[in-house]
Amino acid sequence: MKINLKKSGLLVAAGLLASASFAQNAKVGSIEGTTPLGPSTQYRTWSIGIGAGVLNQTNIFGFNRKDYNDLDHNVGYSAYIKKQISPSFGFKASYLGGKVGGAYDDGSQSFETKTPWSAALSGEWTMANTNWRFFNSFIKPYVSLGIGVLNSEATVTMGSTSTTYDSQSKLFVPADFGLKFAIAKGINLDLGYQLNWANQKFDGSNPAAAPAPTFKNDLFSYAHAGLEIALGDGSKPTLNNSNPVATLVNDYSAKYDELKAQRDALDAANKALQSKVESLNADLQDDDGDGVANKFDKCPGTPSGVQVDGAGCPILVKNETKIVEKVITETDRRTVDEAIKNLEFETGKSVIRSTSYNSLDRVAALLIEKDFSLKLAGHTDNTGSLQLNLRLSKERAESVKAYLVSKGANPSRIEATGYGPNQPIASNKTAEGRQQNRRVEFTIY
Repeated sequence: MKINLKKSGLLVAAGLLASASFAQNAKVGSIEGTTPLGPSTQYRTWSIGIGAGVLNQTNIFGFNRKDYNDLDHNVGYSAYIKKQISPSFGFKASYLGGKVGGAYDDGSQSFETKTPWSAALSGEWTMANTNWRFFNSFIKPYVSLGIGVLNSEATVTMGSTSTTYDSQSKLFVPADFGLKFAIAKGINLDLGYQLNWANQKFDGSNPAAAPAPTFKNDLFSYAHAGLEIALGDGSKPTLNNSNPVATLVNDYSAKYDELKAQRDALDAANKALQSKVESLNADLQDDDGDGVANKFDKCPGTPSGVQVDGAGCPILVKNETKIVEKVITETDRRTVDEAIKNLEFETGKSVIRSTSYNSLDRVAALLIEKDFSLKLAGHTDNTGSLQLNLRLSKERAESVKAYLVSKGANPSRIEATGYGPNQPIASNKTAEGRQQNRRVEFTIY
């Protein structure tokens, strides 16, 4: 079978241009599950290839003597299996078959050599990606060099006489170079050119009988096109298509963006918290000095010295003379202890739960009846920021004071203070200890 070499070259060139155009516009493959300097298990490393092309005894470089001038261009076929060791290097076991033929210009002699099979082991080097911005190499120049065994059977025809020599299996050296194009995920288009150095008498000629200079080995070429298909889990990228530099840059960029987003979120949260703390601190001020914080004061601007209720509003006081025995009894202490035991707030807030009202009412009655003074000390565990805990402990103590004053207790005899986590009575390392540290202490005197 004869094929016009110029037409074949044009077809190969057209294939190269079309594939290059497609590869530059197609986004093939992915980097899911891969990390810089990660193990090869993150990738698909095995692949198979099949191809077909043109076999003849000439080469595009014009070196090495050929015994025949009028050469046939016959169909060849090939296959291989490859193990990728790194993005740029792998080993492949390959097969090549077909036939090579030719004749003298004067037609006096011709030959045809069949190559039923060959087996070779080669090392293949894949060159750098043509664009470092891409995660997957779209266009990959490659070269390979190997050694193998070639089986051949030559038939020489002189006039009407044909002589078929014995089949021989001898060493040969294949050298291949070309381009691979990533046309789909895990699939490469392979366009290459292979030179094969075979042992003497590959074409049936006897180099020893030829005029000088003589050559001991024959050379034939194989221009081919084919497909390389990755094996294994389709969700993984292929190692020979991987671009380590782009993977490293992407990993760095992703981690930088993640850390920056976390920092921005923390900055926004801190600003919002600071604004809230400043607002709460303003609410806890007592501008009119009536003993009721601004947040709970329904009647701001009360004149100094005027007795107010728990809402900060003036109350009428009858002028009565009352003798109060300021002796703290065990009953008084039990009343206060019960109020401490039953005191509960809404989680994370200063709102007193209704279940605590009855015991607080008894404390208010005690303060009114015996004219006791009361110190309220708010405490928290160490969960959260110090500033937030100081604010919460102070606010809860103020809430208790406001409730007692609303029941008629004298606000000037009630002191509300917040200590935050600074005076623990148990370890903050356990849930039980933290529960004990979250408290409001009552001290009557």
